[in-house]
Amino acid sequence: MSEFIQRIFQRSDSPAMSLNTQAALGPVRQPERSQVSHLVHHFLERFFNHETASVDGDAKARMVLIACAAGLPGFVVAMYLWPIYHPMIISPHSKPPHVLPSYWLQVNHHFFFVTYSFVAMGLAVVYEWDMFFPDLLDVLVLGALPISRRRIFLARVAAIAVLVFGFLIDANFLAPMTLVAATDPPNMPRFLVGHCVSVLMAGLFSAAAILAFEGMLITILGERLFQRISLAVQGVMVTVLVIVLLLFPVLSGVTPALLQSHSAIAMWLPPYWFLGVDQWFLEGASVLPVYVTLAKVACVGTLMAAGIATATYPIAYFRRERQLVEGSVARSRARSGLAPLRWLLHRTAVRSPERRAVYHFIQQTLQRVPRYRIYLVLYGGVGLSILVATVLRLTVRNGRLHAEISADGIRASIGMVAFWAVAGLRTTFGSPGNRQGSWIWRFLHGSPPQFAFTLEKLLAARVWVIMSSTALTISTIALFHIIAPAELPGFQSTIAQLIVAAGMCLLLTDFGFLHVVTAPFTGGAPQTEDNLAFTLLRFFTFFPLTVWLSEAAEQWIEANWLHAGAAVMMIAVAHLWLRWKYRDVVRIHCDQIELEEGEDDFPMKLGLRY
Repeated sequence: MSEFIQRIFQRSDSPAMSLNTQAALGPVRQPERSQVSHLVHHFLERFFNHETASVDGDAKARMVLIACAAGLPGFVVAMYLWPIYHPMIISPHSKPPHVLPSYWLQVNHHFFFVTYSFVAMGLAVVYEWDMFFPDLLDVLVLGALPISRRRIFLARVAAIAVLVFGFLIDANFLAPMTLVAATDPPNMPRFLVGHCVSVLMAGLFSAAAILAFEGMLITILGERLFQRISLAVQGVMVTVLVIVLLLFPVLSGVTPALLQSHSAIAMWLPPYWFLGVDQWFLEGASVLPVYVTLAKVACVGTLMAAGIATATYPIAYFRRERQLVEGSVARSRARSGLAPLRWLLHRTAVRSPERRAVYHFIQQTLQRVPRYRIYLVLYGGVGLSILVATVLRLTVRNGRLHAEISADGIRASIGMVAFWAVAGLRTTFGSPGNRQGSWIWRFLHGSPPQFAFTLEKLLAARVWVIMSSTALTISTIALFHIIAPAELPGFQSTIAQLIVAAGMCLLLTDFGFLHVVTAPFTGGAPQTEDNLAFTLLRFFTFFPLTVWLSEAAEQWIEANWLHAGAAVMMIAVAHLWLRWKYRDVVRIHCDQIELEEGEDDFPMKLGLRY
């Protein structure tokens, strides 16, 4: 025992050895690992470097950055709670006030942390949706190795458990470090236990419920039907989760009325369940009866979600694996109903063969590659959640929650839909992935590229974005006119909204694609990684500006019919000016000496940008 203690306190620094002594030791032996440990490491690597996250294998740094950023919101909110629980001293002679926030305000503070854990964990699981089950690459590669199916299955389950619990701890471990000092709870042990248990249960329930739902879909529908609705289900889940987080200020305002009236809405919203767990640990015997009920529902719901996920996952796993081995029958259906629309499109927007080729290349690539569609789903889910949170107004009347449509929110919806539609398509088209097939464009436009052909090729992508974003924005306007309140004006307001929708989609596309000089999906990865903070700063800057500009333009056009004509003229002038600037950008690109595959441009450009 004494030798063991001495080894603990003994210095672990190895003595310096000469090169000859180190060579005499022989080659360094790596620690032996079992098949399961290698498989777990492989599946964890696939979670970070898969086709959806990155095609160049550089997603690990981005995912680690996102994982570190996941714990910051709770930490920052806990820091901002300090002045609420510690009011400032006005003068040196005044006594420091010792007035704590009201009871329901403290409850809302606890409510935020369980809500954030629920949403963050759900988004992480939805993002890794496809990697929880085997794909064709796993079947073809791992199936040919001398590894049992049972061992592969257990390794994937272990990797999923490591991912879920690792992200769960990562998203919640920073907040308790500051929360205790910021709030000064009267009973610190009960406060910490209640906080940790509630946020961990909230995140675990969110992950288990989504995994159970996916397993049930695969088990009931099968692989072929599941793939048809998978992206739509992911989009709905992203929308619901982000809406829950964005509506937190509204929900926190109605929390006292919902809980005091024992409203059924609180029983159907999972974040309220885990709020009950937190308050039950914190208050003990003096807790309100509604919290006891919510805590019981939370325990039952978490156990049921974990049980369903445990029961359905093996069935869905092996069924998907079998269907991947057997394959599916490809069915080609001729869409004759779209023939007139396609004929009209070829005669108007994509008249030249170059535009027509790129236009159909975009459409077929989006249908073929799921990676690009998931980008659109994520952008669409976030945009739709912001739109719903802006348009929907929740109020409590007589102990009941009522939803109303905001006229101001409908006015601001045009800029929101146009911004997120163009931003999502811009990100999708600019993501690298099909560089192996980009040789066809070099073969067609020559080297150096011909200006006229290159311009037509690039304008096809802009046409695709303008038509898609305009159709989506106008469809949103039509939908809101069905549910719009009576306070909105009639025909003149509709004309103003249509002008603003078309103009915003056109000008946002011109701005977003001003420096794009490659065909969609064929561009290379940037040599320098964009800073995530600056990327978010651009969104936080241009998104409010776009929404404000669209709302102000709509009200200005409604004031006078002459303003409508003036708005159309300004949009046309701005579009023609941006079109002229874009021609200069493409001309400079065509005049550059084209590099060979894999050649560095530093000796030719000296690291400078044109």
